[in-house]
Amino acid sequence: MTPLLEVAGLRAGYGNVEVVHGIDLHVDAGEVVALLGPNGAGKTTTLSTVSGELPPLGGEVHLLDCGARDPLHVRARRGLAIVTQERAVLMELTARENLRVSRCDLDRAVALFPELEEHLDRRVGLLSGGQQQMLALARCLARTSRLLLVDELSLGLAPLVVDRLLRAVRAAADEGLGVLLVEQHVHKAIETADRVLVIRRGVIELDGSADELRDRVDEIQAAYLEGAEA
Repeated sequence: MTPLLEVAGLRAGYGNVEVVHGIDLHVDAGEVVALLGPNGAGKTTTLSTVSGELPPLGGEVHLLDCGARDPLHVRARRGLAIVTQERAVLMELTARENLRVSRCDLDRAVALFPELEEHLDRRVGLLSGGQQQMLALARCLARTSRLLLVDELSLGLAPLVVDRLLRAVRAAADEGLGVLLVEQHVHKAIETADRVLVIRRGVIELDGSADELRDRVDEIQAAYLEGAEA
């Protein structure tokens, strides 16, 4: 099976400042790969480089048969979808208009998140944070996406909403979507994922199956994830 995403020796950063130092990872169809690490470890930089938002400083990124330097909009046409920390929704439009702009199947979006149905004609800026994030995820899952990059889906949300969102991600993966998931809730991420990578100071320090690592969550948290990095 050819991975939807394959990264080899990736070096990434901003200008001449290298943040990610030669990492390898891959994501296959139908699996969730959780990328965990402390603040400043290089998680968002990795996602931004994989997506095409940042040019790589070195190494190789093979994503959905795209060229190494193809911009984000080209990758999106090939089936890449992204949920960012900033909630990728258009605040001045209604929820229905957001779905239309993204060329989503409205019935599919409502089936994924019935909570949105009564709010379809409300301006998105008036929705709760949880509703906005459901809409952002629906915009990715209710169209033809093959690979989903998720950056801190749970940021600022109540645990019940986080569980709801992660269940939708898991269900989409079970239907064939590949997912690279950056998530601050370590327990929830490992429960959702098939494989887990831990990045620290721009280097992958741990790589294993979620089944292998579920009983080591507290150890992983203490050894790799506590505190912040510059």
